[in-house]
Amino acid sequence: MPKETASKIDTQAADWAARIDRAPLTETEQAVLDAWLAEDMRHLGAFGRARAIALHSERAAALAPGYRAPEKAPARRHILMGGAGMAASLAVATIGGLAYATRGEAYATHIGELKVVPLSDGSVVSLNTQSRIRVHYSHDLREIHLEDGEALFDVARDARPFVVRAGETRVLADATAFTVRHLDSQPVQVTVKRGAVSLQAGNSTPVRLTTNMRAVETAPERIAVAAITPAEIDRGLAWREQRLAFEGETLADAAGEFRRYSDTRIVIDDPMIAREQITGLFQANDPVGFSQAVAASFGLRAEVGDGEVVLHR
Repeated sequence: MPKETASKIDTQAADWAARIDRAPLTETEQAVLDAWLAEDMRHLGAFGRARAIALHSERAAALAPGYRAPEKAPARRHILMGGAGMAASLAVATIGGLAYATRGEAYATHIGELKVVPLSDGSVVSLNTQSRIRVHYSHDLREIHLEDGEALFDVARDARPFVVRAGETRVLADATAFTVRHLDSQPVQVTVKRGAVSLQAGNSTPVRLTTNMRAVETAPERIAVAAITPAEIDRGLAWREQRLAFEGETLADAAGEFRRYSDTRIVIDDPMIAREQITGLFQANDPVGFSQAVAASFGLRAEVGDGEVVLHR
């Protein structure tokens, strides 16, 4: 049998990714996909790339209403070279490259780094800056430990449960997309972009979250749940494009967010300045540019020093 070309494999992978995005696969379709993935390691790699591209296509569409995703997966060289449009978006958002997860593997990002990790079942994990996960796949369970940071999980349908653990919090999902935020000294936060998950904090009663819902662990084994808008979810996922979106946050909170993406600190000694609220979309790795924009808006001064920028009157 003639060997399949890379172009043909990419096209088939894109077709499967598009089919999954339209609706959950039937048991028959899932069996066909599983068989196709098992035929050739190149199938798995192409499918992982197609799923990752689909995630960033959604983000591009949200940022630019006139955007239309290509019908077929772009050639691999476009992804690696960081061409225009969607391919450029992917190249920016996958700094550190695509890493293919296997059983028991750990993946991490450094400060300012983002990474996309396609999993063996077709699921995709997008890691935000300073994040660390450990993947444990077995015959009867798909489990990921989010040891630190923030991640977006786009889960493929599979007979095995998909579980994300963050500290004492446990999220059970299937064929859905959701984020988990697990930062030091901050409560665990779970946001559902699509589908539904079951959330349990410690030994508390599980809580069901559906599309456009967010839950925050307010205390040990206590969870607060709220409905949010799609726009709020898009703002929360702006980090996939290396951006930070603020909508009424204080300058102190904004400065804290920028510290996760850059070694340059934003210093605000005046409590009145720290309480000022900010709205806008900013480059996550440019705290100096952010500080200068803030200074111009609030009539402040931004003094750039060694490893820091000080905002004052």
